[in-house]
Amino acid sequence: MNFFESQERAHKHTTLLIVLFGVAVIALIVMANVLTLVVFGFVNSQQMRDGQTFFAQMDWKMFATVGAGVSVVVLVGSLYKMMTLSAGGKVVAESLGGQLIPRNTEEPNQRKLLNVVDEMAIASGTPAPPVYLLANEPGINAFAAGFSPRDAVLGITQGAIEQLSRDQLQGVIAHEFSHIFNGDMRLNMRLMGALNGILILGILGYYLMYSASFSGRRRGNDNSGAAIMALAVGLMVIGFAGTFFGGLIKAAVSRQREYLADASAVQFTRNAMGIAGALKRIGALKSGSIVRNPGAPEVSHAFFAQGVTGFTQWLSSTHPPLASRILRIDPQWDGKFDASPPPPPAESQPPVDDASATRRPDMARNMATIAAGAAAADAIAVMDRIGQPTQESVLYARSLLSDLPAAIQDAAREPYGARAVIYCLLLDKATGPREQQLALLQSRADKDVYALTISLMPQMDALEKRFRLPIIDIAIPALKQLSDGQFPTFKENLVALINMDARVDLFEWSLQKILFRHLEGHFHKTPLTSVRHEDPGQLKREFGLVLSVIAHAGATDKSSAQSAFEASAQALDAKGLALLAKDQIRIADLDQALGKLDQLAPAAKSRLLTACVISTWHDQRATPAEVELLRAFASVLDCPMPPGVASGGRRAA
Repeated sequence: MNFFESQERAHKHTTLLIVLFGVAVIALIVMANVLTLVVFGFVNSQQMRDGQTFFAQMDWKMFATVGAGVSVVVLVGSLYKMMTLSAGGKVVAESLGGQLIPRNTEEPNQRKLLNVVDEMAIASGTPAPPVYLLANEPGINAFAAGFSPRDAVLGITQGAIEQLSRDQLQGVIAHEFSHIFNGDMRLNMRLMGALNGILILGILGYYLMYSASFSGRRRGNDNSGAAIMALAVGLMVIGFAGTFFGGLIKAAVSRQREYLADASAVQFTRNAMGIAGALKRIGALKSGSIVRNPGAPEVSHAFFAQGVTGFTQWLSSTHPPLASRILRIDPQWDGKFDASPPPPPAESQPPVDDASATRRPDMARNMATIAAGAAAADAIAVMDRIGQPTQESVLYARSLLSDLPAAIQDAAREPYGARAVIYCLLLDKATGPREQQLALLQSRADKDVYALTISLMPQMDALEKRFRLPIIDIAIPALKQLSDGQFPTFKENLVALINMDARVDLFEWSLQKILFRHLEGHFHKTPLTSVRHEDPGQLKREFGLVLSVIAHAGATDKSSAQSAFEASAQALDAKGLALLAKDQIRIADLDQALGKLDQLAPAAKSRLLTACVISTWHDQRATPAEVELLRAFASVLDCPMPPGVASGGRRAA
C-alpha cells in the first residue's frame, strides 16, 4: 500500500467514523428518551402490568424533542472540541502536559531524540515536526498529533527517551511518522472531536448531580429535586455508555492501523529489531506504556502503545496486544520481554560507518542519472517511495547531517539562527545586489539576527546546493517558535529580499512556498483542504501550467522543454494540453493553480506528481532547481518527497 492508497484508506475510515458516530448518537437518543420518559412519569409501570405496552404509552412528541436536544448537545460538544483542536497538534501535546523541547537543547537524551527526528524528517522529505516531552511520564509511549504535516507535532514520554536505545527510539519515531503520512493523524483528531460530543452527556450528568445535591441541601425534601437527581444519575449512566461506544469506535478505526504503522516503520528503518525491541521494553517495564495524565483517555487511540487501563479499555482496546505486534515483526521471538538496564545517554549523532561514507559520492551520482528508456517505470517506483522512504534515504539523511557544518546546524535549530540561515540562502552572489540586501536587513531585521547573518555568510556561501532543502527542513521547527510579532517581520524581510532584484528565480519561489506552506498554518488558522476534484480533466489549465513550469526548469532550449512537456502530458494521459511559453507564466497564476490542485483526490495527485517526475528525468539529468521545484510542488500537495526522489534514478545494485 503506497502513500496515495493510504490516503484513500484514511478517507474510507473517515466515512466509517461518520457511520459509527451516527449509530452511537441514535443509541444515546434512545437511551436518553427512555430515561426521560421513566423519570418524569410519562411511562406508567402499572399500565404496563395491565397490558398496555411501553410503546403505546410513548409520547412521540416528547421523544422528538429529547432526540433533537441530545443531537444538538452532541453536535455542539463535537464542534466545540474541533474548534479547540483547530490550532493543530500542539493543543493535544499541551493538554497532556507536554513541554516543547528546545531545538538547541544540550541534554543528551533530548539531543539524541531530536537527531533521530531530524534524520527521519530529511529522509522523508518533510520539515521536522516540533517535539514535546511528557516529562513526568515514566512509561514508554509516543504520539503524533495534527491535521496535516504542516501543524503536526510529535510527543514522547520521559520513559521512552530514557529506556530506549537509539535504534529502538528510531523505530518508535518511524512508526509515528507513518501515522503522519498515512492520514491516520488527521483521523485521530477527528475522532477526538466526534467522541467529545458523545461523552458530553455524561459530563452534563455529573454537573447536574452536583447542582442537584447542592440545591437539595438548601431546600430539604423536594420531589422535583429527587427527579433531577435521578435524571443526573441516568445521564451519568448514559455517559458511561457513551464512553463504551467511544471505545468501540476507537477500536474499530485504530487497531489495524497500528499493524500497518509497525510494518511501515520496519520498511523505513530496515531494522525490525528496533521497533520490536521498543515493544519488548514496554512489556518488561513496570510502568509499561501507561500515560498517567488525566487527558490520556481522550488521546488513547493516538498513542504508540496502549496508554490507559480500565474495564472499558479492556473491552475496546485501541491497540493490538503487545505479543501480537512483536510476533508480526519478529516471528522468532521467544516470548520474553526485555528487562535489561536502560542504555546510558549515548552520543547524539552516531558516526557514519566507512562503508556508507564510501558509498555517499556514488549515491549522489546514482541519484542524478537514469536510463532514458525506463523513465516511466522508474517514476512509478519513485511514487511508491513518497511517504514511505527507505533505509537508503535514512542513511543519506544521516550523511547529510554528518557533513553539514556544526555551526550551521546549531544556528538552524534556534529561532535567531534559523532566520539568519534563511536570509543567507537568499543573498545574491553579486556584490552590488548583496550589499543592498544586507543594508535592508541591517535596517529592518533584529540586530542579533543581522549579526548572525554576517557571521554565517562565509560558510553558507561555500555550502553545496544539496544542503539547501535539508537546512530548510531543520530550520522550520525553530521558526515556529517565533513570537506573533516576530513572524510578520521575518516574512516581510524574506519577501523583500526575494523581490529586491525585481525577479523571482525558481529556488527563491520554492523556498518561499515551502516555508510559508508550513509556517502560515502555524501562526494563522487556515482551513483544512478538502477533496473537491476527483477528475484531473476538471483542472486542465492548472495541469498545463504546472507541467510547463517543470518542463522549462530543466530545459536548455525550447525544443527540450517541448519534449519534456509532451512526455509528462503523455504520462498524465491528458489531451489538449499545450506548453506555455516562459513569458506566459506568472508566479501569481502558478500560486493560484497549485491552490486548486491541492484539492485533488489522492489518486489524481499521484498522477500529477508522476508526470512532473517524468518531466524532470526526461533529459537523463536533474538540476538542483528542478529538484527544489518538484519538492515545492509536492509540499503544496502535502506529499512528502524523500531526498533523491526527484533527482534519483536507478539505485546502484
